[in-house]
Amino acid sequence: MSVPLYQAKAELFRTLGHPVRIRVLELLQDGPKPVRDLLAVIEVEPSNLSQQLAVLRRAGMVTSYRDGPLVMYSLSTPDVADLLAAGRRILGTVLTDRDALLDELRAGTTADPAPGAPDGSPRAHAADGSPTRPGR
Repeated sequence: MSVPLYQAKAELFRTLGHPVRIRVLELLQDGPKPVRDLLAVIEVEPSNLSQQLAVLRRAGMVTSYRDGPLVMYSLSTPDVADLLAAGRRILGTVLTDRDALLDELRAGTTADPAPGAPDGSPRAHAADGSPTRPGR
């Protein structure tokens, strides 16, 4: 029985849910690297890196091969690098929007009026928390 596409996608994104795995994929964008080079940059225990590389291998995101005494890793497809680039763009947009909101809050220039209606009575709020106008 095959897995639904949405479930397969969820598994793919779960694979990306660990900082060491993301860092490995980022480093491999420049081309194949031996494990020793990955260890020198990522600075985790060899057993931890080995475990994370195994997860990436099982998910099909990286491939490994021997080059003499070295075990080399590379991205399985350039699409992995494209996915990381898309994640960077999305994160950039999200953080930009969040920064704009924080700047607005700090400056006190939000469109929210001061608490309370003009007549001093408490302001009513809709179910979503937004202010309502009298008579609505």
